[in-house]
Amino acid sequence: MNILIKPIVTEKMTAQGEEMNRYGFVVARDANKLQIKQAVEELYSVKVSEVNTMRYAGKRKQRFTKSGVSTGKAASYKKAVVTLAEGEVIDFYSNI
Repeated sequence: MNILIKPIVTEKMTAQGEEMNRYGFVVARDANKLQIKQAVEELYSVKVSEVNTMRYAGKRKQRFTKSGVSTGKAASYKKAVVTLAEGEVIDFYSNI
């Protein structure tokens, strides 16, 4: 099972990474905090001190067009905010 789906690279998460040493990831919905901690430590070779998780429900989307009402649903996902130990850092741009 792949625990980490993708990192969250936004202005807010980048600022938190610089100021508070926190990084965000979209993770598998059935992953727990221990699994997320192990996955981050193995993949990035860092020491994780804290993991916070949030579950986002999928929202219904509706758009009015010429041909009628178009409806759909945004996907639900789980987000983890990982706090690293003092002195540790993750560089998402090193592989580019």
